[in-house]
Amino acid sequence: MTGPVVRADDLGKLFSDRAGLFQAQSETGVRAVDGVSLEIAHGETLAVVGESGCGKSTLGRLLLRLIEPSSGKVFLEGEEITGLTRSQMRKFRQRAQMVFQDPYGSLSPRRTVAQIISEPLEVFGLVKNRAQQRDRVAEMLTQVGLPTAVMDRRPRQFSGGQRQRICIARAISVDPSFIVADEPVSALDVSIQAQVINLMQDLQREKQFSFLFIAHDLAVVRHMADRVAVMYLGRIVEMGTKRSIYTAPQHPYTQALLSAAPEAKVSRGNGRIVLQGDVPSPRRVPPGCSFHTRCPIAQDICRKERPPLETKGDGQAVACHFAKPFPIPVG
Repeated sequence: MTGPVVRADDLGKLFSDRAGLFQAQSETGVRAVDGVSLEIAHGETLAVVGESGCGKSTLGRLLLRLIEPSSGKVFLEGEEITGLTRSQMRKFRQRAQMVFQDPYGSLSPRRTVAQIISEPLEVFGLVKNRAQQRDRVAEMLTQVGLPTAVMDRRPRQFSGGQRQRICIARAISVDPSFIVADEPVSALDVSIQAQVINLMQDLQREKQFSFLFIAHDLAVVRHMADRVAVMYLGRIVEMGTKRSIYTAPQHPYTQALLSAAPEAKVSRGNGRIVLQGDVPSPRRVPPGCSFHTRCPIAQDICRKERPPLETKGDGQAVACHFAKPFPIPVG
């Protein structure tokens, strides 16, 4: 297909405070996602990174319309989904799936593996009878590296890595064009993480779906991503190819994240950047550049004017008044 599989235009989500039973809803609250625009190409993996609370997971749920946006639009394969009714969303659900962080909490303990994987097949009418359903479940289990003999077992009989494989099998069973993977390996042992990541990459190459890959582990992202978007307090502050982000980040926040990563080999003269202070509350986002309270190069303009996300070259977009490459040899 031509054009992006997924596109978001000025997407925002405000979790508003409620003043009381008989009072109007307040416009104050947590602005979890604030004016995010992005595109994800066919077969591409866009990774979203940032500290806890930056809005990564909310963004993923907005793209799937698991939560309703406060502003902006989302398009899937050229079709706007933000205005669809509940019945119209049925078609969309088949094309867009999610793999959650917790493989323990996202599987019903009362259902068998066969029931779990076949549920979306039944919902979307993709199987005609029980025999066809069992065949499809067996096929999915084989694709994620599990024996077909386990299909009548329940989740408690599996390890964390095996449960996540079951979650992945459920997600790909309906042949989606887009998958949001929200910290899919963070709950797993390090020894298992690489196996699950390699599995997801193999499946993506075979089936050519697009990924939004949400993570905080920069080593995992470096292995998985084609492009990287860095979020801070609900906004994308830098976005570009994996190579440009990891070797020459231009936003001070990206530079600080990468220079502190265990795999970073910071050259002499480019010392590690230590951020001062804590992340501000998302209820009270600083004016101007939201990062200026912790930024080592902030000036007066940063406190007054919000920098737009502008392309600086090589497709790398940065929201900073004083963007400048900071070479960080890694790997």
